[in-house]
Amino acid sequence: MPVNASQFDQRLLPVFLDGRDGLGPDDWFDAHTHIGQNDPDGRKATPDEILGGLDAAGHRRAMLFAMHEPDGYPAANDAVLAAAAASEGRFVALARIAPNADGAVAEAERCLESGATGFKLHPRSDAFGLPHPVVEQVVALAHERRAPVLFHAGRGIPHLGEAVVDLAQRYPGARLILAHAGISDLGWIADEATELQNLFFDTAWWNVADQLQLYTTIPPGRILYASDMPYAPGVLAAFVFLRVARAVGRGPEAVHSIAGGQLARIVAGQDPVDVGAAPGIDSLGPRVIEAERIVSYCAAGLQVAFRGMDPSEPIALARLACRTCRDGEVRELLAYVDALLAIGQESAAAHPDVPFALMPATLLAMVLAGTPEAGLPAAAV
Repeated sequence: MPVNASQFDQRLLPVFLDGRDGLGPDDWFDAHTHIGQNDPDGRKATPDEILGGLDAAGHRRAMLFAMHEPDGYPAANDAVLAAAAASEGRFVALARIAPNADGAVAEAERCLESGATGFKLHPRSDAFGLPHPVVEQVVALAHERRAPVLFHAGRGIPHLGEAVVDLAQRYPGARLILAHAGISDLGWIADEATELQNLFFDTAWWNVADQLQLYTTIPPGRILYASDMPYAPGVLAAFVFLRVARAVGRGPEAVHSIAGGQLARIVAGQDPVDVGAAPGIDSLGPRVIEAERIVSYCAAGLQVAFRGMDPSEPIALARLACRTCRDGEVRELLAYVDALLAIGQESAAAHPDVPFALMPATLLAMVLAGTPEAGLPAAAV
């Protein structure tokens, strides 16, 4: 899926761009983008491709770091530093550190002296556990510089949340960010996140249920917009953020903070700003059970597609779930979602050799079904 969304069905783009009133390019600051050519997962990205993704989404700035490099990170970190230096302020460099590598702390120090703003740590791909003595030293460096440290979050990382909470408590100058909505620890960590002024979550994730829990239980000042480019286009990630924020009733101050205002303060070494409390799960109101069925089937289809298998059966079930005897807003919502799913099926049939051809429409359908409180987009499909 190109980071500039060039393979999206053109009928989808107005939907993705819905609801951006009041936000201009300088308001956006993406917390999570990568470059690299050697990641074992096969994904590749150049600085120009990431810039193209920012431009397509109407965004100005991004934090940038290396993808997985099995042979080590010094050269990859240099490439990130060079890209940031050449970007006229559009990229802010994070140095990727592998704590089990020889000289990891020296590499962190070298990158800071060469212009890096902070660090990226990936326990799964770089095969380290937590707590870890080198991770503590890296966080101590960030504490001294009031710098960000972005931790990959997800399955297969025991004690991640507990370790990061402990580090945040002991190193208050470090700005610790759990990537991917902190999904591995989101169920229990809300109280700690509310108390700790230096613990943040980025939004680089696709499942609307996880996003709804993030936005209802974590204070908006702790949430940072992120795309995960090249794994997802910025135009898609921005739609998910704005749609979910609208569904939970977040106002302009919170939206501007999440979109980039808080991250701009973090990378400048300033204190974060409190923009209000988490609204709580009751902010969502009654659920639409028909739409919840669609969400479950779309999520199953997306997960199957991520794994390289055929998602046609769960997508067909999602379309069947759009049939209803109800009238009014529910019927309108389900008809709109069904039209999106039909576009996804058409895209898959027209481009059988394009991986993930049905995914943009399916993700749109899932997010709309999961956020009925936000109403329908203005664009027709």
